[in-house]
Amino acid sequence: MESRDELLKELAIIEKWEKGQNGLWFWEKISRLPFKILDKLTPKFIHEKIGDLLDEIGAYVQSGGKYLTIEKNLFTIIEKEAETPINTVLDIKDLPLELMDKISKEVIEKRKKFATIQGATTGVGGIFTLAIDIPALLAVSLKTLQEIALIHGYDPNEKSERIFIIKVLQFSMADVVGKRAILDELSNYYREENHESGEMMSQLQGWREVVYTYRDQFGWKKLFQMVPLAGILFGAITNRSMINDLSEAGIMLYRKRKILERLEVVE
Repeated sequence: MESRDELLKELAIIEKWEKGQNGLWFWEKISRLPFKILDKLTPKFIHEKIGDLLDEIGAYVQSGGKYLTIEKNLFTIIEKEAETPINTVLDIKDLPLELMDKISKEVIEKRKKFATIQGATTGVGGIFTLAIDIPALLAVSLKTLQEIALIHGYDPNEKSERIFIIKVLQFSMADVVGKRAILDELSNYYREENHESGEMMSQLQGWREVVYTYRDQFGWKKLFQMVPLAGILFGAITNRSMINDLSEAGIMLYRKRKILERLEVVE
């Protein structure tokens, strides 16, 4: 395990990143304006698809449903890098932070490539294939965060972990006020008593905001994807960008959680 000084140094890096999130407010505010106008012109079937996403996220929080990732494939990757047998999540939780970071980046790069291809493919048909792209990108987002969770030794099969994942997803798309509120909610999540108290679940009663924020984040980024053929390029770029931002948030927040747990042990 890392020394106390090493852990504190890593924690300082993450806290600096958290403070840097405050600078996103202006651009996020601007990026949502076009979509608020566009929303009124959006075909009914896309609004219905958003409604489906509400149900799907609810099902994911409760049971994991079709979005649960396949652990075996990831365990094989971790086992190869760690050079030690990996059969359960418990075999991962004590791996060095440096190794967790290395594996996370390798796995995320594959997810970004997949999202890029997906965005290009769904960009072919403009607005009509956008209805396919939104839920597909949500699926990739959830898979990516679950893989980051597993790499850091946390099990998405647990409901409390799926709640954390949804909060990370929400954080990656929130404005600065929302980000600060979510950071406050997550700050003590590593403590076991918060898992048992159901406090996080009560804070997640507004999880529907995740889907609507998710839709709004397409804003100006997705305007060009709605133009047939031109959407191929913009679909690829925007999907890759969104998974990149999500992955960064996932790694930072899970890394912070792991560091805080280890600090409790060394102290």
